[in-house]
Amino acid sequence: MATRNYQTVKVEKENGITWVILNRPEKRNAMSPQLHYDMLDAICELETDNETQVMVLTGAGDSWCAGQDLRDFFRALDNNPAERRKAGWASQEWRWRRLFTFPKPTIAMVNGYCFGGAFTPLIACDFAIAAEDAVFGLSEVNWGIFPGGLVSRVLVDAMCYRDALYYIMTGDSFDGKKAAEMKLVNFAVPRAKLKEETIKLASKLMEKNPHTLRAAKEVYKTCRTMDYWQAEEYMAAKGVALRATDPLRGREEGTRQFLDEKTYRPGFGSYSKRKA
Repeated sequence: MATRNYQTVKVEKENGITWVILNRPEKRNAMSPQLHYDMLDAICELETDNETQVMVLTGAGDSWCAGQDLRDFFRALDNNPAERRKAGWASQEWRWRRLFTFPKPTIAMVNGYCFGGAFTPLIACDFAIAAEDAVFGLSEVNWGIFPGGLVSRVLVDAMCYRDALYYIMTGDSFDGKKAAEMKLVNFAVPRAKLKEETIKLASKLMEKNPHTLRAAKEVYKTCRTMDYWQAEEYMAAKGVALRATDPLRGREEGTRQFLDEKTYRPGFGSYSKRKA
């Protein structure tokens, strides 16, 4: 699939990894209406792109994303409710609904500043790796507002009660090491090793059966809001559906390699993924 050109986003593909780069470095990649439209189009295209096995979301320059653009998204649209609604819908559609349910693994590679509204796509991604010196902050309280959109809601999924309220109500910032300590990100590494470690994780994911990966993330994310009876029923049905639709026949292959061929031992590497 050909890669489109966008005003505020770059899409680069290499060895199964698609790098989606927020590209407003002069604005620390703050999210304007145009960026929301570009990102929504890019993600919709990549959902069915056969070249994309893992998607990495990062930012150009020294920032991941500085949140919503106060001038372009807020002030410029204060007297334009129709455009505000359109931009707001695109904003939530890509940052949460599309990204949270993206059918392939997603990694947030946080290379610098991550503030405010950027927490929504950060938490929507399946994994997050940060530079140790990346700077995170929920600074909205200093602007006379609270973390809106979906930020306050998604923080419940990724930060503990005390940490979330502390940073929401003080507006204090914290670095990548602290983000890893709080488990807002999976881990933090020196900036010089950030891309290397991201590629390492993406490569590990690409060794897995992609159909099983998709089912695994869908099951976890869906079952979190179910009661136990609903989850049991859902997972039973999902297991049947996976076996019926997986062209790689992952369950049969994995079982055969473990029981019959003796070529796979849990904890000592992945089973061999064979193409259909």
